[in-house]
Amino acid sequence: MATSPVLTRPRRDLASAPFLVAARGERPAHLPVWFMRQAGRSLPEYRALRAGTGMLQSCLTPDLTCEITLQPVRRHGVDAAILFSDIVVPLHAAGVGVDIVAGTGPVVANPVRTAADVARLPELDPEQVAPVRDAIGLLIAELGATPLIGFAGAPFTLASYLIEGGPSRNHERTKALMRSAPDVWHALLGRLADLTSTFLRVQVDAGVDAVQLFDSWAGALSLRDYREFVAPHSARVLAAITEVPRIHFGVGTGELLGAMAEAGADVVGVDWRIPLDDAARRAGGAHPVQGNLDPAVLFADFGSVASEVARIAAEGRRTPGHVFNLGHGVLPDTDPDVLTRLVDLVHRQPV
Repeated sequence: MATSPVLTRPRRDLASAPFLVAARGERPAHLPVWFMRQAGRSLPEYRALRAGTGMLQSCLTPDLTCEITLQPVRRHGVDAAILFSDIVVPLHAAGVGVDIVAGTGPVVANPVRTAADVARLPELDPEQVAPVRDAIGLLIAELGATPLIGFAGAPFTLASYLIEGGPSRNHERTKALMRSAPDVWHALLGRLADLTSTFLRVQVDAGVDAVQLFDSWAGALSLRDYREFVAPHSARVLAAITEVPRIHFGVGTGELLGAMAEAGADVVGVDWRIPLDDAARRAGGAHPVQGNLDPAVLFADFGSVASEVARIAAEGRRTPGHVFNLGHGVLPDTDPDVLTRLVDLVHRQPV
């Protein structure tokens, strides 16, 4: 595995930042909130800035990445920024033929389905993601007291894109390889764990204040299969990062929360399908949780939004710590003014 050069992390005294306080399981000054996909298509300033620039190019152009990451912090007053990126950025940077196609998502030129395909996968050299490191340097100078969250896709989700060749509803080829050729499967996930660890290590050394590991498709698995085929590889990634809080998130993972916590998470991300306090119990009862407003609720009248916020905040008070978020990313047609009002409403909830 390629390793990042030893760097001195920029020093920022953010110990009292509400997001980091909640992530440590302590009581913050106010309930912290940020949104997955807060930087993106819901913001008109984002659409104007991105016009004519591809997604991967945007993620690897430091000043553009910096500006996009800052936009929701300025507009909404959220308690954390998340690095603008995509889960396939380290694959692309390493030399894997992958592109993000509008209306489809990541598309892989040559799917990975055999031992020979796995052997041909390139390693990620830290210098290949130097633009990400440089963007973080720009952000640290701009964010002041607002923490910055680093970003990576988990090995299983990356593997699914590589095997299927793109997004998949049922992950047929992924599950078939997992069972038919477990040696190939584990070799692939081992390579992807190395790549993801390198990508996160670059971000941590550059100065991010927390990281989130996105396992977007893990909810397609049974608990048994997750423990056998996925958890060891995610655990390797999370074990490589010990200096900052680690958030572990997936969609449809209500039955997996205990195993996801055991894999090494400090904070367990929760989608909208189960109550937050129930999620905390499923995760073992000792981990702070993040979530979990249904993104679609933001299209309802604001009284309904406020009712859901109050319910979730009350559930969060019965957990070891709570970072308010959506149960998945901001939907593209979300009114950004609703998000701004939501931040103010969350900040006024009892803690």
